[in-house]
Amino acid sequence: MSQAQMETVGLPLLAAAGAFVAALVLGRLLIPLLRRLKAGQAIREDGPSWHNTKAGTPTMGGVIFIGAAAVVVVVAGWPQMLEGHLEHLFVLGFSLVYGVIGFLDDYVKVKKKRNLGLTALQKFALQLAAAACYLALLRWSGHLTNDLYIPFANVTVPVNWVVYMVFAMFVIVGCVNAVNLTDGIDGLAAGVTMPVMAFFAVIAAVWSIFERTTIALVPAALFGGLGGFLAYNFHPAKVFMGDTGSLFLGAAVCGLAFALDMPLILLLVGLIYIVETLSVILQVGYFKLTHGKRLFKMAPIHHHFEMNGWSEVKIFTVFTLITLVCCVAAFFGVIGRW
Repeated sequence: MSQAQMETVGLPLLAAAGAFVAALVLGRLLIPLLRRLKAGQAIREDGPSWHNTKAGTPTMGGVIFIGAAAVVVVVAGWPQMLEGHLEHLFVLGFSLVYGVIGFLDDYVKVKKKRNLGLTALQKFALQLAAAACYLALLRWSGHLTNDLYIPFANVTVPVNWVVYMVFAMFVIVGCVNAVNLTDGIDGLAAGVTMPVMAFFAVIAAVWSIFERTTIALVPAALFGGLGGFLAYNFHPAKVFMGDTGSLFLGAAVCGLAFALDMPLILLLVGLIYIVETLSVILQVGYFKLTHGKRLFKMAPIHHHFEMNGWSEVKIFTVFTLITLVCCVAAFFGVIGRW
C-alpha cells in the first residue's frame, strides 16, 4: 500500500480502532470518578415516569469519546499537521468549543441539582458566536464556498455571501440542538450518530483521493469513540453523555458538513435529528393552538414511542437503522461530485 493509499484508507481505520480502544479504557477510569464527584443526572420532571429510576446516573460522560477521539485525531494527523494540513483541527476545535458550552451547562445542572443549566439565551449567544467564528475560519482557509451544492442533482447554486453566512449560522445552531434533543434515551444519540460519522469518514476519504485533506480522521475517530462509549451508554446506561457530549456531537456533524462544503446533505443524514426537532415544534404549536391538546403523547418523538410501549432498545435499533439507510442513500447522492 502506497503512502497516499495509507493516508486515504489506513489512517482513518487506525483512528477508528484507536479511538474505540481509548474510549473503552477512559470509560473504565472516568465513570467511577464521576460517581465519586456525585455528577449525577437530574431527570426531567415532565419526562416518562419510569425514567426516574435513572436519577443519579453519572452525566458528562461525553468526555469519554471526546477525549478518545481528540487524542487519536491529533496523534494520527501529526505528520500532516507538520505539512500544513490543519483542516481536521478546525473541525475538532469547533466541536470542542461546543463541548465546553455543554460542559458548562452540565456543570450548572450538577452544581444546582436541577435539570436546567445555562439559560436559553446564554446557550444561543455562545453557540451563534462559535458558529460565526468557525464559518469565518473555513472561508478564510478556502474550505467553504458560497456555492450551495445540491446532492443527487450534482449542481451548485451561487448564494450571496452574507445570506449564506446567516443561513449557515442558524443551520449549525439548529443542527447542534437537534442532536441534543435526540439524546433522550440510553444510547440513542450515540447510535444514530455512528452511521453519520461513517458516512462523513467515507466521503472525506474519497475526497482526499482527489484533493489532499485530513478531514476523514475526525469522523473516523468519532465513529470508534462512540462505539467504545456505547459499551457504557447502551441500555441500561451506566453513564450519560450529557450536554457535554451531545453539543460536541452536534457541532461535529454540522462542522463536517460545512468543512466538506455540502451542508444540504444534513437533510438526509440528519433525518432523525430533524424529526426529533419537528416533533417538539409541532407539539408546542399544537398545544398552544388547541389550548392544551397534544399531538403526540410526549415529545421529542422517541418518548412518544416509549409511551406506546416501545422499549429503549427497539427505539435505538429502529432509529439507528433508519439513519444507516439514509446515509447509504446520501453516499450515492454526493459521490457524483467527484
